[in-house]
Amino acid sequence: MTKPYKIPESVLVVIHTADLEVLLIERAGNPGFWQSVTGSLDAPDEPLPATATRELFEETGIVADGERIVLRDWHLSNVYEIYPVWRHRYAPGVTHNTEHVFSVEVPRDIPILLSPREHTAHVWLPYLEAADKCFSSSNAEAVLQLPRVLGR
Repeated sequence: MTKPYKIPESVLVVIHTADLEVLLIERAGNPGFWQSVTGSLDAPDEPLPATATRELFEETGIVADGERIVLRDWHLSNVYEIYPVWRHRYAPGVTHNTEHVFSVEVPRDIPILLSPREHTAHVWLPYLEAADKCFSSSNAEAVLQLPRVLGR
C-alpha cells in the first residue's frame, strides 16, 4: 500500500514560557535541525486549530486543553518553498507549503515527552537564542515576533 501524499498546508506551534523561554526540538535523522512543533493537515478539511493541537500532543505530549494550556492562533500564514530533500512526500509538482502560526504558553516545568520517531532532544532557550538556533527562517521569524504578538 502506498503512503498518501502530504498536504502542502501545515501548522507551526511556538511553545514558550511567560518569560519568553522557547522550547525547541531536534529532528530525528537531521542532527542540528532545531525547530518548534510543525505538522501537516491529516485531511484537507481538518481545522487548523485541531491540527495544531494534535501535532503539539504528538510531538511533545503537551495537551492544549483550552484552560491551563491555551492555543493562540496568530492569524498569520507563511508560504515557503519545500526543501528539495522532502519534496518526495508531496504530490508531483508541489513545491510550496502554506504554514499557519500558533503558540502556547506553558509552565517551564511541564513534562516534555518527545516522539522518538520525529525528535531526539529538546532545549529551552531565551527567545533570541532560540530564533538563532531554528533551521527554518519562518520558525525563527515567529520566535522573534513573540514579544509583539504577546504584547510584552
